[in-house]
Amino acid sequence: MKKTRYYIFALALASVVLMGACGCEKKTPQEDLTPTEQPDLSLVTASVPVTNDWVWSGKPEITIHVENPNAASVKVDAEIRITTDTKKEVTTIHDSLEVAGKSEKDFVVTTTETLEPGFYRAVCFVNDKNAKSFIFGIDPFKIVSAPDKQPDYDTFWQTAKDQLAEVDMDAQLIEIELHSSSDRKVYLVEMYSVPDGLTGDPVKIRGYYCEPQDGQKHPVILHFYGYDTAGSKAKCECPYGSASDYAEFYLSHRGQYLNNRPASTQNPGVTEDCINIYNSDWFCFNFGDKDGYYYRGAYMDVVQAVRFMATRESSDMTKLFAEGSSQGGALTYAAAALSDYPFTAIAANVAFLGDFADGILIGGLAAEKSKASKGSMSTEEMLAFLSYFDTKNLATRISCPVLASSGLQDGVCPPRTNVVPFNNLRTPESEKQYIFGPEMGHDYPKGWYTAMNKLFKDRM
Repeated sequence: MKKTRYYIFALALASVVLMGACGCEKKTPQEDLTPTEQPDLSLVTASVPVTNDWVWSGKPEITIHVENPNAASVKVDAEIRITTDTKKEVTTIHDSLEVAGKSEKDFVVTTTETLEPGFYRAVCFVNDKNAKSFIFGIDPFKIVSAPDKQPDYDTFWQTAKDQLAEVDMDAQLIEIELHSSSDRKVYLVEMYSVPDGLTGDPVKIRGYYCEPQDGQKHPVILHFYGYDTAGSKAKCECPYGSASDYAEFYLSHRGQYLNNRPASTQNPGVTEDCINIYNSDWFCFNFGDKDGYYYRGAYMDVVQAVRFMATRESSDMTKLFAEGSSQGGALTYAAAALSDYPFTAIAANVAFLGDFADGILIGGLAAEKSKASKGSMSTEEMLAFLSYFDTKNLATRISCPVLASSGLQDGVCPPRTNVVPFNNLRTPESEKQYIFGPEMGHDYPKGWYTAMNKLFKDRM
């Protein structure tokens, strides 16, 4: 009997040992839990918020904002490729961090090296996904692009002004009664400016003039328009004659706006059909011929607008202002640079026609049109021709207070082509103001009109 019990006990013990060797022991409550799930990286999102208007000194400080909805933490890898605005490779930055589960986090990525003053493109990848591509600036007001005036630059413009002085302005004023009031009368003005060349017939230009009726002298403001676009309605302001602190002139320079539309009630006062004689594109008209080029005439049109305002009894020419956007910004620079009268202050938003030598490499509207129009000219010959009309050269003749701007993402007038003329101004630094629109293209930056009105009002 004892021997039988011994065998039974031995068999039971062997079974326990065998079960242990096979890993079949009983699990504890903790070991019954489901293993932690792996995070789903596709749920992780990343963005690049604007910081410091995306303009820095020396090194960029690019903030990457990461949101992790997973329960588990994740590792985030960032790669930022930086090139110049002319598409030359500069550097690639790599960085990483851990983001806890159900949380969000910012981290700042920068370069090891100091970047030269200029504008750059950053392409940001987070976990191999494109998070953002944008233009940023490094010390933009330290960018140097020296004037490239030709030896006869000053003589060229004095000759143009002398030619304008020989033209009979013959200004005709037609009251627009619908828009006039007892406070201000509004007129269509038709007058003449220089021919499209050293000889030929003067060119008729038009604009709307708003004249205060209180018998007092008023500050003068001139408004210049951006590049005309095809359409049935001229985008020419004809404001109702309510009270205003200014005597105002809204110029339609040669071949644009009031000067290339059929007569209609949309253009009050215009009684003749106006035809665009400047081919399909004003920028390309007589390209390469500095004496017949479109913008020689257009710049003289703005000088004539100033001269017209000087003939009016209501104009206080000691308080003279101008503003415009895009092409209108270039015309604003031209007015202040070439006028017979010193300007009190000007505002040029995202100005066209600046820094051609660099702009040809960067791209944009002027670069595209120049390359399409150069014909047999070498690049050097083309740039020498364009230098007469470059706002960076006009800027060297301007010393009044200036407000200017750039949209950092502007592909029409890239930011460098706006900053360089601003840097070349003779205006004291304390009288210069610049607004960047970090996410803006070819538009008006936030606060533009508030800043412009303050600039002008403070000097009236």
